[in-house]
Amino acid sequence: MSHWATILALSVGGALGVNARHFVGHWIARWAGSSFPWHTFVINVSGSFAIGFLAIYLERWMPHTRMRLFLITGFLGGYTTFSAYSMETLLLLESNAPWRALAYSLGSPMLGLVAVFLGVALGRILTWTSVP
Repeated sequence: MSHWATILALSVGGALGVNARHFVGHWIARWAGSSFPWHTFVINVSGSFAIGFLAIYLERWMPHTRMRLFLITGFLGGYTTFSAYSMETLLLLESNAPWRALAYSLGSPMLGLVAVFLGVALGRILTWTSVP
């Protein structure tokens, strides 16, 4: 794979991922309100599920490096941001909401792990039962 093809796959995937994160996050924040950072919470959990599923699915059915770079590293790397998770935990603590901060800081990684497990399980089921 050429160096420029790698850059293109990562750049386009990342650009699409950060835009998806922005618009999905904006929609969730409007829908759910701002008392809890639901937008980042939902994005981190859904991104964890997607990376689990795509890692298995793409390995089996689309083992092309460019597609994996585009979707997993580029798109999902732009879509999920745990740096926002850390900042929002701090903001909850600073706004005197320690229980929300605790729920948020523990809930995201725990449900992310469950989601990636479920994504891997679904990917394995689909790749074992599907015909190419």
